[in-house]
Amino acid sequence: MRWSLFGTTVGLTLLAVGCGDGGNKAPDGLDNEPVQQSLKLESFNECAALERYIEDTATKQMRASLEQQKPGYWDRFGRGRGGVVFGPMPTAEDSAGGGNASAGGGSQAPKDSTGTNNQVEGVHESDFVQNDGTRIFVLSGNRLYAHRSWPAEQLTLASTLEVEGWPREMLLDEHQRLVIISQVAQSLPGVPAKTNGGVGGGMAPIADIACYGFGCGYYNADSTKVTTVDVSDVAHPTVVDQVYLPGVFNQARRVDSNVRLVLSDVFRWPEDVKFWVDYSEDLYRDEDKLTQAIDALIKSNEKSIRANTLDQWLPAGRHVDAAGVTTALPTSCGDFYRSNAPSALGFVTVASLDLDARTAAPGRTSLVAEPGTVYASKQSLYLAHPHYWWWPLPGQKDFTYLHKFDLSQPGRAVYAGSGTVEGTPVNQFALDEHEGVLRMATTVTTRLPEPEHEDWWWGRTTTASRVTTLGVKDGHLTELGRSEDLADGERIFSARFVGNRGYVVTFLQVDPLFTFDLSDPAHPRKVGELKVPGFSTYMHPVGDHHLLTLGIHREANGGCCGTSTLKLSLFDVGDLAHPTEVSTQLVGEAYGWSEALYEHKAFNYFAAKGLVAIPFTDYTRSYSSSEDYWQGFRTELRVFRVDLAAGLSPVGAVPMSDLFKSAGMPQWSYYYVPDVRRSVMADDYVYAISDAGVRVSKVDSLQTPLVTVPFQASTP
Repeated sequence: MRWSLFGTTVGLTLLAVGCGDGGNKAPDGLDNEPVQQSLKLESFNECAALERYIEDTATKQMRASLEQQKPGYWDRFGRGRGGVVFGPMPTAEDSAGGGNASAGGGSQAPKDSTGTNNQVEGVHESDFVQNDGTRIFVLSGNRLYAHRSWPAEQLTLASTLEVEGWPREMLLDEHQRLVIISQVAQSLPGVPAKTNGGVGGGMAPIADIACYGFGCGYYNADSTKVTTVDVSDVAHPTVVDQVYLPGVFNQARRVDSNVRLVLSDVFRWPEDVKFWVDYSEDLYRDEDKLTQAIDALIKSNEKSIRANTLDQWLPAGRHVDAAGVTTALPTSCGDFYRSNAPSALGFVTVASLDLDARTAAPGRTSLVAEPGTVYASKQSLYLAHPHYWWWPLPGQKDFTYLHKFDLSQPGRAVYAGSGTVEGTPVNQFALDEHEGVLRMATTVTTRLPEPEHEDWWWGRTTTASRVTTLGVKDGHLTELGRSEDLADGERIFSARFVGNRGYVVTFLQVDPLFTFDLSDPAHPRKVGELKVPGFSTYMHPVGDHHLLTLGIHREANGGCCGTSTLKLSLFDVGDLAHPTEVSTQLVGEAYGWSEALYEHKAFNYFAAKGLVAIPFTDYTRSYSSSEDYWQGFRTELRVFRVDLAAGLSPVGAVPMSDLFKSAGMPQWSYYYVPDVRRSVMADDYVYAISDAGVRVSKVDSLQTPLVTVPFQASTP
């Protein structure tokens, strides 16, 4: 399942490739809209204009969906019946150990310890684990588990707190305030257009599914709850503030006392809008009657769309203070922006909370757009989302729209400018701001015709990758420079920027690591290249001249589907023109898996001790339906020593499989999984963290745990 999900992201990127300014035209006025090169956001001065824009866009997308169902539509467009339709893709208690101890639970703290693996120093990213050296907080199931973690030999569960809904992530600040983000179901009006993991805007409403008996979890939620908890007394956490906002949580960042949350809210259609005519054999045998029925449905749907009110399109949030007093948080139309570029229906909101001013309503800046990639520095937040196309056409490229927001004001994200970049980023690490300049690594996909097969209307694609630099000028993100194109036919699998240096990894059958000199923003240039088998999905800077990477090893002649193994590598990039692979370690055997492959927060580098820890899961033997599912299951925390001179060497592993075997398979679902997921390292101790509990070992005897704190099994 892990690799399936990882592959889906890549596949969606390929299918979402754009079409440039030219190309064939669709009948009935449903042409692809051209790429907007003079991108900008415009606010709505009045609510009537916002409502009209939502309804105009909804009507257009509804009509496009139904027009494509008319008899002979794809024949007229030159595609033939039964052709693939490209566009948006549909988807799918232990009691506390009391006492009046203060935060640490002891008089001392470790000399050094690890926290969340943040992309930007000083910009704290939310995660389901938070650690301050003496306490470890974990979200599992619907509970917060608060531990006294130091001294390590006295690891204990100090308290638990039930959290409303489905807890997702949290942030801990220096004043011992824990901000917990959870998903809740508030039965907002309308029928949501469900999407695949938030990718794409979604067209037709899709009925809820039973999730095969495991529970849909937060995928069935329609709102985000932000709960602020005072954890100064770890044995008695106290809720001091609650905020409910429509939309699904995407990411959160904290700088000092300022928390920024990015929420994406799917479009909710009026309940009587339909995206297909009721089937009857007589109707579908008569093309004229079917066409008339579709036209009538379009007219009926538009009437329902126009009858909706703005309160139905944009439901209010609410605030609950420490005394339980509830205050409505209605939509402010002036906080909404529209782009002059085409976009799928949906709403993206940057909500700003000042923890030092809890009584203030969160400032909200919202876009009528689809969700995308989020990157934040201390000063700025960037939203990147792809140009929206109904279908790809030969001769055209994909593009990304960028919106920059200034974060200098507490409680408000202020729009600063927008720009357009060729290609798409692989994730947040493909973006980086340095001295006011945004550097962005993208893969540019171009759709080409297939001259030998004119009936293949979908053509074929080719790819190239590059680094582009941008800066704000007169309210626009303007291109300052771009590198040469890299690796024809390959895609970017990871990127990292460190000061005036940049690193990009692409992949087809081997893994080229490209190094960049970015000291002159007008002329970003590739200066070095190194090819090794496989590819890296995450790169972590170590000191000034080394990179620690995690990825997949594949033999150079193994093709796309050969045997693969996790690989940890150390690269010397001191000489940018001649990067070298200093050391490698294969992790486990074929088909082993780690969440750190796609989630950087699972990757834990402890600079003070020269250690790196990654979760690892594998099945040591095959099993049949008649055998115990857990018999061949193995999950553990793998620890390696990082020596810049001697290279990488294994230290050992903290085993965790026994916790899951005791719970049993019925307790696990796809949002509550039987794997080690995170780790904390403090001085000479290593803590392994999973949905089932926390375990601590000494570095020199990882296989012999000192203390294990199991969690209560969480049922759907």
